[in-house]
Amino acid sequence: MKRTLTAGIAALVIGTTGAFAQMAPFGSDDDAAYAALIWEAMQAQKLAGEGAIQTYPYEGIAPHGMMLQTFYSSATINGHTGDLIVKRNYGPKDVSEDEVLMDPGKHLGAVTVMFRREAGFDADNQDWFWVKFLPDGSLDKNPKGMRLAGKIAKGAEKGCIACHSGEDDYVFTSDAIKM
Repeated sequence: MKRTLTAGIAALVIGTTGAFAQMAPFGSDDDAAYAALIWEAMQAQKLAGEGAIQTYPYEGIAPHGMMLQTFYSSATINGHTGDLIVKRNYGPKDVSEDEVLMDPGKHLGAVTVMFRREAGFDADNQDWFWVKFLPDGSLDKNPKGMRLAGKIAKGAEKGCIACHSGEDDYVFTSDAIKM
């Protein structure tokens, strides 16, 4: 009897955990697969990966990096063409422009991306899909182990959407992206 009860509780916990993970607003398997398609599009445009184009870095702020490079483009993912913003985040704290230019790979900490998906993806947040890649193209994770792809921290007080929703177009660095 004890073994059956324990197995039943374990099944309930596993089932509840699985359901909770599926209800999370970001980091799902679908989000990770979509992020992989974005990484491929970025590589094709030389915005990420081996042989990525370089531009002069500028001073950044947390949470991104102390030095940044930002690129504006568009990409077609699964037949939808949307705005693509790629921000390379460099560190550590005291890294200089010259150090980044001389060895960008050594100082690259992450690549953060905004991609405007099809209408209705997240109408509350202008249909932006958010991703934080590590330099090798794998997904970064938050402290709870959730992959940072999709509607990152939707409804939270901190995170991608919370910070960027303070801007009319969700973009701080340019007014070139139109609704």
